[in-house]
Parts: sequence; structure tokens; C-alpha cells
Amino acid sequence: MAFAQLTYRESLRDIESCLRSQRSKLYHMDIRGNVSRNTLANANKVRDWRIYADFAHCLIQKARALYLDEDFGVQLDQTVYALDATTIDLCLSVFPWAHFRQTKAAVNFHTLLDLRGNIPTFIHISDGKLHDVNILDSLVIEPGAFYIMDRGYLDFARLYMLHLNEAFFATRGKSNFKFRRQYSDPVDRTTGIICDQSGVLTGFYSAAHYPEKMRRIKYHDADLDKTLVFLTNNFTLPAMTIAQLYRCRWQVELFFKWIKQNLRIKSFYGTSDNAIKTQVWIAVSIYVLVAIIKKRLKLQASLYTILQILSVTMFERMFPYKNICFRQ
Repeated sequence: MAFAQLTYRESLRDIESCLRSQRSKLYHMDIRGNVSRNTLANANKVRDWRIYADFAHCLIQKARALYLDEDFGVQLDQTVYALDATTIDLCLSVFPWAHFRQTKAAVNFHTLLDLRGNIPTFIHISDGKLHDVNILDSLVIEPGAFYIMDRGYLDFARLYMLHLNEAFFATRGKSNFKFRRQYSDPVDRTTGIICDQSGVLTGFYSAAHYPEKMRRIKYHDADLDKTLVFLTNNFTLPAMTIAQLYRCRWQVELFFKWIKQNLRIKSFYGTSDNAIKTQVWIAVSIYVLVAIIKKRLKLQASLYTILQILSVTMFERMFPYKNICFRQ
């Protein structure tokens, strides 16, 4: 399955044909017997996806240690996470368990991304009906860390739980939320910051769910010609830093785009819930493995370039890159 990810195989039959054509070289990959698509299909169906999830988490721990000092554009000592989700459309007749709409099936791919190295630290795969905000209940909150989210995660009761766990959040406010200003800090409007205010929520339910002070920052993005309103429970960082942190949230969007374009998670080798989760976790494992290779070997090439090289050198014991030979 890792071979399929690295070489962009389209189906189980494709995997079987390619590996059998290289039978004399399979011992390099520690494959001792014939490869059968029926064996792969059965493994995808019955072998628990949690095996691959646990393996991916082991790799994630190694990768995060390697990227601990990685610069992501904002000078902060705290860990910064970006939370978002992407939807993978499926055929309802083939995936009847993945409920989304009356005539459509889909799975949601929820990811918490560590912005240092863009390493996914939490992944949850659900059917398309699960609302994004419910994922906040599944997170293990890290005190002192920043959680950057879009408006889809604006739930004041859940944000208050982040606050009670001594974590910081930054999200966008909706146009209809009610807020009473109590204090305004001076701002430099030439930076794009329009106002930096402290106050409380005044809506009946929002005030009950989040009874403490909150910070509201209004920022005009000149590139987009758009005015954004940020909400956070951090009162110490400069307003411009909060705006920069939210801009970094786009890294999770780029992660989704990258993994969809370069790994196999848009078409699947099986139709069961277990098969889909298995394939996604193996794809994540490959992404993190390549990130580990890049850091340990101090390669300047992008993850995309490294993947392209691996795709054509899978059966080579040694392959050159920049006049240096690395073992596979």
C-alpha cells in the first residue's frame, strides 16, 4: 500500500501487475511472495485501520521532534496548530455507509496541523454529516498552545473549554455576533489594524457560554481588499501578530491540496469504512516519512520533488541526488 502511494497506482489490479513485473527485485522491499490483489483487498477489509493510525502517530512524534525549531513565519515560542477539514466526495451506491446528502456520499477529513513543519498531529475521518465544530470535543488540549480556526468552529461553549484548559484560540467572528467594547488599545492603522478592543459578549446564549472577556481585532487585508474580524482570548500578543497567525491557517488548506494532488486519497482501493481509513492513514504515514527524510538528510528539495524521485527509484538499492548517494 505504501508502494501504491509512492508510485501513484490507480487500483489493486494496478498494484498487482506492477509488483509482479518486478518480481526479481521485490526482496529489496522485503516482499517474499507473490502479490495478489485478493490478498490486498482482504487485508483492507479485515485488518484494523488502527494499526496504521498508531504507526502514523509514531512517525508524527519523530517528525515533530525534528521540526521543533522550524520557522513558520511568526516568531512564537508556543506551539501553533491550524484546525480545518476537507470533504472527499464518494459515490452513494458504492459507499452507502458514508452518509452526506440524500443522493450523495462523502467523508470528512478533519486535521489539526502543527505549523512547524506542517505535520498533522490529529486526524479524524467521519461521514459527511458530522459538523466541523464537533471535532473540538475530540481534541486533547495542550495548555499554552494556539489553535487557529475559521468561522466553522465558532462555538463559544467549546471555545470556553479551550480557555479553561489554558490554551489560546484565534478565529473569525460572524457578522451577527453581539459584543460590547470595554477598552480599546491604540493601533497603527498603517499596518492594516483598524481597532483592537477588549470586551464581553452580550448575546443571551453566547454570554452564558463564554462569560469572560474576549479580544476583538478588526483588520483590513489590503491584498484581498477585505476587512476581517478576529476573536481571541490572548491579550498579550500584538494585534498584528494575531492577524499573521490567522494568515498562517492557510497552511492547512495547502496541506489538503498537496496531499490530494500527490497521494492517493481521492480514489480508493476498497469500499468499506475500514479500507478508506486504512488508505488515508497510510497516505499520512507516507507524507510524514518523506518529511522525516527531508529533514534528516538535510535535503533542499521540496516534498513534491522528493516524491517524484522516489516514484521512479522504488526498485533501486541506491539512487543519486545532488552527487550524494542515499540508501533507500
